[in-house]
Amino acid sequence: MPSLDVLESKQRLASLKQMLHQFSAPAAEALIERKPDGAIQCFACGHRCVIKPGRDGVCRVRFYEEGTLQVPFGYVGALACDPIEKKPFFHVLPGSDALTFGMLGCDFHCGYCQNWVTSQMLRDPDAAAPPRQATAAQLADMAVRQGAPVIASSYNEPLITSEWAVDVFKEGKARGLRCAYISNGNGTPQVLDFIRPHVDAYKVDLKTFNPRNYRQLGGVLENVTETIRMLKQRGFWVEIVTLVVPGFSDDADDLKRLAEFLASIDPLMPWHMTAFHPDYKMTEGYRRTTTEDLMKIVEMGRQAGLKYLYFGNLPGQVGEWENTRCHHCNATVIRRHGFLVTENRVRENGLCPDCGKPLPGIWGKSSGHGDGRVRPLL
Repeated sequence: MPSLDVLESKQRLASLKQMLHQFSAPAAEALIERKPDGAIQCFACGHRCVIKPGRDGVCRVRFYEEGTLQVPFGYVGALACDPIEKKPFFHVLPGSDALTFGMLGCDFHCGYCQNWVTSQMLRDPDAAAPPRQATAAQLADMAVRQGAPVIASSYNEPLITSEWAVDVFKEGKARGLRCAYISNGNGTPQVLDFIRPHVDAYKVDLKTFNPRNYRQLGGVLENVTETIRMLKQRGFWVEIVTLVVPGFSDDADDLKRLAEFLASIDPLMPWHMTAFHPDYKMTEGYRRTTTEDLMKIVEMGRQAGLKYLYFGNLPGQVGEWENTRCHHCNATVIRRHGFLVTENRVRENGLCPDCGKPLPGIWGKSSGHGDGRVRPLL
């Protein structure tokens, strides 16, 4: 017989699921295919779930009801005004803020997730981030009031809530905002084509280059590498992040192949190597990443030919590896301390102030609070 705690957890998750069904809308036709037997195949993420009546996709938030695939819509589970460097984007309007919203659910189940209270809400009874009703116009107006030139979808996996993100981004674009995804990169051609008119910048978490380890997280390595290729082919601005977890994603051969893969796609694509700290379900048996760990990896990036290599999560401890140097003349053009930009010499048209040659990225005048602070808005 199940314990009282187990029954209460199941009841809470069932209640939450019922609540989320109220915050839903029909899936975009571009992201589904109806099967002869009545099932609906979903193309919002790389799992490409075939969903039958009364069932959910892997993400738990896209569900079949009364002949329709219903998807998340009209709410936020997290909301903050963040420095763009927190995403992290280092080549997108440096020193600016990004109005960042998230929903609930994910198509992965990473044991070290820092956003697990939103991403694992329908899997983990300890996660708690109740949905708050919102409209797309309200979020775009909030970004304008905060002085944020960017509006971003993050905190859960944005691909599985793309219909809502596109609605928000349409309002953002009408107000002159840039729009961004902070994603695990488990995409499909259908979803990337669907969001392309509305998304400028896309950050991909390339979590490891070990297929077996990717499966432990709920994903497939080849789906993510193919997404990176497709993003570049479609003209998104792309930055890559790898969380370096000692004993999980720090194998030297894997990282060497990862760096070579990125360089083969675009040697000017920024690669952020970020330090791990124990979190969520990986609090025991794993140590923190050190500066020395990251220094070994940066040499692999250099040898592969990558030009923009960054360290993260160790503010003030990594010297020049928080800064941006021109790949033409090696001049330091942006200085940072954590999320704070202390100096930005890049011209608004994206040219190096020393050699006058173009730097890769999305440039312009920075906007927002500019103090490197995170401002929760829920």
